[in-house]
Amino acid sequence: MNKQLMYGTHAIGEAAIQAGCTCYFGYPITPQNELPEYMSRRLTEVPGGVFIQAESELASINMVLGASVAGARAMTSSSSPGISLKQEGISFLAGMELPAVIVNIVRGGPGLGNIAPAQSDYFQATRGGGHGDYRIVVLAPASVQELADMTFAAFDLADEYRVPVMVMGDGMLGQLMEPVVMPVRKKKKLPEKDYILTGAKRRPARLVKSLILDTKAMEDHNWKLMRKYRRIEQNETRWESFLLDDAEMVVIAYGTAARIARGAINRLRREDESIRVGLIRPITLWPFPTDVLKKASQKIKDFFVFEMSAGQMVEDVRLALDGSGTIHFYGRPGGVVPTPAELARSIARHYYQSQRKQKK
Repeated sequence: MNKQLMYGTHAIGEAAIQAGCTCYFGYPITPQNELPEYMSRRLTEVPGGVFIQAESELASINMVLGASVAGARAMTSSSSPGISLKQEGISFLAGMELPAVIVNIVRGGPGLGNIAPAQSDYFQATRGGGHGDYRIVVLAPASVQELADMTFAAFDLADEYRVPVMVMGDGMLGQLMEPVVMPVRKKKKLPEKDYILTGAKRRPARLVKSLILDTKAMEDHNWKLMRKYRRIEQNETRWESFLLDDAEMVVIAYGTAARIARGAINRLRREDESIRVGLIRPITLWPFPTDVLKKASQKIKDFFVFEMSAGQMVEDVRLALDGSGTIHFYGRPGGVVPTPAELARSIARHYYQSQRKQKK
């Protein structure tokens, strides 16, 4: 396969097309506007392709719902405040067990915030930002190649488990240009969907809904969803490690922050061979790689969480470690992007402090 130099947002769009996406619905917001722009052109070249710039974020997520219930592979994209407005529709999709792909190119917040890259939507994405007991799969790419690969995979995950899947990047990753080998579907035929609403002339009638007024039936539906989420946790948790074998401290970071962390770790190990720091990079933010951290805590007692936020993933790290080890944190909220040198100084300070405590 030939490599192409592509913007992150364009790589998302092309990967979606290659995955069989035929419907895109969205509303403009910086810093992801290049994605709907790309889709508006490419979907005219796709048989049956539909692109609609909706009148609002609320309208766009409900258009995704309508296309999904009719059997199409559908997606939307936005940035932080826009994703906030889509939460009710995402809850409806989860309740109705409909597949959909949602792209969030995160910007600084809260409120309208700014258009700078950030990671401040972690809670919103991983806790289910709408009402009710539900989860969505959240993928956190760290390169333009991964933006393409994970967007492609998101459609398959959405269909396999009948869940919304979010690909969560940030303004820096979306604007980045890197070489990409575009994933291509080997088998063109997509999986059959025995729940979609396409008319009942030659089959029994079907009903897809999330309004369940009987409380016992609603409880049963919730437990059914929980069983599905447990299967996703067992089968789809993804993560990557770097220089863990001899590590005495582990940095935990995802997305763009993980790229910065890798640079900081390389710098520290190059400058001082006595500093043994490694990296665990969650690729699925939900399901979170809890077992990986638990296993690491059997021999490592210092964990350093780095986020481009005020510290949201810290909560999942704390839950995973369950009292084992010490958690350090460094973050820059509001759209500030630290350099590897800046992060390296913070890691080194905590590392040396921990070493001194252990020697006492």
